[in-house]
Amino acid sequence: MSIRLRELIRSVRKCKTAAEERTVIAKESAALRNAFQEQDTTFRHRNVAKLMYIHMLGYPTHFGQMETLKLIAATGFAEKRMGYLGLMILLDERQEVLMLVTNSLKNDLNSKNQYTVGLALCALGNICSAEMARDLSPEIERLLGGSNSFIRKKAALCCTRVIRKVPDAIESFQDVAAKLLLDRHHGVLLTGVALMMEICAVDPAAIEAYRKHVPQLCNIMRSLLMSGFAPEHDVSGITDPFLQVKVLRLLRILGAGDAAASDAMSDILAQVSTNTEGARNAGNAILYECVQTIMGVQSIGGLRVLAINILGRFLSNRDNNMRYVALNILAKVVSVDLQAVQRHRSTVVDCVKDADVSIRRRALDLVYALVNEGNIQSLTKELLDYLQVADADFKPDLTAKIAALVQRFAPNKRWHFDSLLQVMTQAGGNVKDEVWKSFIVLLTNTPELHAYAARALFRALRQHAETAQTSLLATSSWYTGEYGELLVSGGKLLEGEQPLTVSEGEVVDVLEGVLNRANLTPQCRNYALTALMKLSVRFSSQSERLKDTLAHHRKDSLLEAQARAVEYGQMFQYDQLRPQLLEHMPPLDAAAYARSAAAAGKLDAAPAELAPTNGNVVKDLLSLDDDDTPKASTAGPSSFAEDLLGGLGVDSNGHAAGPAASGSAAIDLLSLLDDSASAQQPAAAAAAAPQQSALDLLNLGGGAPSAAPAASSSGFDPLGSLSDSSFGAPPAASSAPAFPTITAFSKDGVSVSFAFSKPPGQPSVTDISATYTNSDAAPVTGFSLQAAVPKFMQLRLDPASGNMLGANSGSTATQNLHVTNTMHGQKPLVMRLRIAYTRAGEAKLEQAEVKNFPAGL
Repeated sequence: MSIRLRELIRSVRKCKTAAEERTVIAKESAALRNAFQEQDTTFRHRNVAKLMYIHMLGYPTHFGQMETLKLIAATGFAEKRMGYLGLMILLDERQEVLMLVTNSLKNDLNSKNQYTVGLALCALGNICSAEMARDLSPEIERLLGGSNSFIRKKAALCCTRVIRKVPDAIESFQDVAAKLLLDRHHGVLLTGVALMMEICAVDPAAIEAYRKHVPQLCNIMRSLLMSGFAPEHDVSGITDPFLQVKVLRLLRILGAGDAAASDAMSDILAQVSTNTEGARNAGNAILYECVQTIMGVQSIGGLRVLAINILGRFLSNRDNNMRYVALNILAKVVSVDLQAVQRHRSTVVDCVKDADVSIRRRALDLVYALVNEGNIQSLTKELLDYLQVADADFKPDLTAKIAALVQRFAPNKRWHFDSLLQVMTQAGGNVKDEVWKSFIVLLTNTPELHAYAARALFRALRQHAETAQTSLLATSSWYTGEYGELLVSGGKLLEGEQPLTVSEGEVVDVLEGVLNRANLTPQCRNYALTALMKLSVRFSSQSERLKDTLAHHRKDSLLEAQARAVEYGQMFQYDQLRPQLLEHMPPLDAAAYARSAAAAGKLDAAPAELAPTNGNVVKDLLSLDDDDTPKASTAGPSSFAEDLLGGLGVDSNGHAAGPAASGSAAIDLLSLLDDSASAQQPAAAAAAAPQQSALDLLNLGGGAPSAAPAASSSGFDPLGSLSDSSFGAPPAASSAPAFPTITAFSKDGVSVSFAFSKPPGQPSVTDISATYTNSDAAPVTGFSLQAAVPKFMQLRLDPASGNMLGANSGSTATQNLHVTNTMHGQKPLVMRLRIAYTRAGEAKLEQAEVKNFPAGL
């Protein structure tokens, strides 16, 4: 004989170990099996109740599923209630045994007892399958249109389940659901609104049909606002906040994108905003939903201001949940009405300093969205002040946001410099490398700030020599080495700048102090060594001292620092050539660095001066996936240079952008400090001899200079020289295997032919010489070719020799393409071309896919 449910619960609670509990459950399960086999009808409901308790503890109860069906088929209400409860707990819609209960459900839906009908509707709304929904939907539709409010509200809830399982049944319930708005029973109204929202979610076409009920919904809201005290619906002095929230949500769905519906609900939204008391959670819930509705429909400006003012009150609330909710909504609506949100800027900034880290992060995201050219200085000052006292775990996020804002909205370059310098001084360890590298690029292109920046960075380096982090150390060391002579020569002071008097020896002392730091990173050590080497030609009186300092580091424990010291020591043997090798670097190409950094996803926001200009071209380019299947490119300007053109980038006319296009002088100077793949970038033929001579002097290379530029498999990094150290001579040119020339494109007289060659020792690299001809009688102007390759390849295009093709093959144009196949030998070359040109005033745009490349490429 099995025990009672209370005794079972008491026995389980007494168990001190899992083993004891399993023993109790196993014993009771055995007793239940015996009772079910004996067809004990007297205690069947009690046994099913115990079965549900065992199920909730996580033990198997499949052996008693049929007993629940027997209880449902019983005539007594108590048995039916326990049976339906067991049905919803022990079974789910995926079990085949559920189909056996369909007939019992249909009988109970037709019962004269409203509570029995309610039990059936409740069970059906929880676990009905698609088949059961189709079979019983006529019965539910009949009950939905009945006169009993108790049954109608349960039928409406059951309909939401039916619609999800059988979307085709929407037509049967769409009009009936709208009629529920006429009911005065709050339960029917609530479930009717919920059913209408579900219909709109499943079938957006129903939104248009329901918009005519907006005035009716507004009347319901008005009656709720103006009604007197009703004990059965009152919550904290507010009449039925649950129904008000549901109605506001339905209004938001119906008003979205429709001016007429939005205008019809404007008055009631204003009344809700002004008449709802926000002292209790119930009122705040309504206000929150009202704000969501106002910002979600096409409301007038004054109404939006009212909604944002409500959020401002939320921000002043002591409850952290209220403030977090307000910050979340403000972050979403800031793009809708920026000026209204700006009025609460000070409150938002105060939230950045809140003790709750989740509020701080949401407030910081909102501040980031609020900043513009007009308030960047005031907001940045407040954020910088807070940076000094911010928690260590919050500083990385705060630093990244400040740096991104400064780069994006800086009113002038001096303020840009001062702000980033302050960030690097206060939280330099949290400043990303890409930020200070782009900062150096900006300074090299701003000659009027060279002296000012050199003095400010030297002050910061001297003041924080023992505590400065990588960003400040690297930037200050590089800049001091590059423009150290401006520190001792004085120069014109900018407005508000304090004069600085320093000798050559003091400058060297500071850099040597940096080198002697115990915790100095290898990167900063390399920067400091390079700076000292540069100062050897800028400070002639310190040349011998610097030579001894560099010689001391020939035995450095770091191999790279040791190599630098040895290489720099070799330069001292050639005093006439050393000033040329160590002269000022040319301005770094800002646009090329911005494109490469953005393509790598490193910069949060590129400054306006560094923004790429090839956005319009990218929209039309095609790319290829690894499976060689062409598709429309979804890459934006940030990924264009990296993915399609090997890192250098191409403008709208197909011309290469970056240092490589500006001549070889920059490459020669940058390569002196290069420790990456960019050290292998060859110079142009005109500068090949001087470069080779310099390398011979350093005993770093030999052999004849390269006769022609060699292909590079990767884009040129204009900041690679800031931290690079290895040296190497350009590879000598040699004859490549011969490959047959192919015609890549030919249409209407315009043809593109490819000739191929391979650099020695680089089987994965293919150099393509493209020749463009026009055999038509009309000349071609504005000719440009753009290309895309799969992701496992890299492509770089050199500038074309011209963009005009003469008539009857009178004049041609050439262009070099360099392709690196990282899966050479596994996958062949494949390329997609986009060709644009104008003939006889008519613009042409052609596309072609090239798959007939010779074998072996």
